[in-house]
Amino acid sequence: MNPRNLPNIISVFRILLVPPVVWYLLHGRYDIALGLFLLAGFSDGLDGYLARHYQWTSRLGAILDPLADKSLMFASYLTLGWLHDLPVWLVAVVILRDVVIIGGSLMYRWLIGRVEFKPMWISKLNTVCQILLVTLTLLILAGVDILQQVQTGLIYLVLVTTISSGIAYVYVWSRRAMNPAGSAPV
Repeated sequence: MNPRNLPNIISVFRILLVPPVVWYLLHGRYDIALGLFLLAGFSDGLDGYLARHYQWTSRLGAILDPLADKSLMFASYLTLGWLHDLPVWLVAVVILRDVVIIGGSLMYRWLIGRVEFKPMWISKLNTVCQILLVTLTLLILAGVDILQQVQTGLIYLVLVTTISSGIAYVYVWSRRAMNPAGSAPV
């Protein structure tokens, strides 16, 4: 095995963790779901470190890494919403934002040209908040009830950062679409 492929293998491993996380959530084994979710988070950091530190980047990795991240978050939010452990309205906003961004990037690609994403600071903040909310929710479900008040505040922070980052992406990419020769500042 070529070590350059290690980040991609780790990303595939993360994708393979999604069904067990969902299964354990649906069966009320929140402790195991939390452990797998944290393992996925650790593996995300590891593959990112290896890719950057050793320049083991690839086009496949540029697809697999965000696919693994989005799959885990999408499945976690959808399942926690289904179980009524997260508000359904929040799950709808989180998923709608991603649908708008993905749909917009596909339209941009189809109508204008290549799409190269550089995450904005608000999007990075949103991702951190979304991960913290899932982790905190799993901790509460696993029996750490003292975090209930923090969860409520984090739900609203995720709402605000999700909407803000969605609006920011629509604004920036709309400007780029209107002026494809000179890209709009990010």
